Amino acid sequence: MFSKNKLLGIALAITVMASYFAPQLAQADSAREIEAGVNATLAKFYRQVGPARELARQAAGVLVFPSVIKAGFGVGGEYGEGALRVRGRTAAYYNTISASIGFQLGAQARSVVIMFMTDRALAKFRRSDGWEAGVDGSVTLVTLGAGGTIDTNNIKRPIIGFIFNAKGLMYNLTLEGSKISRIRR
Repeated sequence: MFSKNKLLGIALAITVMASYFAPQLAQADSAREIEAGVNATLAKFYRQVGPARELARQAAGVLVFPSVIKAGFGVGGEYGEGALRVRGRTAAYYNTISASIGFQLGAQARSVVIMFMTDRALAKFRRSDGWEAGVDGSVTLVTLGAGGTIDTNNIKRPIIGFIFNAKGLMYNLTLEGSKISRIRR
């Protein structure tokens, strides 16, 4: 079982996490703020990754989270808000949230772009009530090579993801376990 000191440490970590995320959650972005963030993120993404614009045109849908903030001190969590674009237009707003326990220390902000390359993958995502990466659909993270090139072998997957613009010190660039839910804005 847990010792008294371990329980105290977990309670302290949860308190720190709650104080870190509570102001951000209380000040959720408006639709206009989300749109501005999505536009800026896509523009930066297209500049940094040469073939990204063409890849987005081929996708059935593109889900963009301009800023996903992750923090942890033993107990960790992450949160971000974004928009799903279908044929270049916003179809809905979403948030991503996850929690974890284990060795972690630090904070990080990153941008996430998830492309649904098939109509079937997009339809399954849109029908879900809380879609979880790795459970409801496997997201293949695309790594960038020298000069922003993309490994074209991964592009053949139904759902591909990009994590970029990481700032801060934290290891673990993954989407596994992230729950994505539709929100109203």
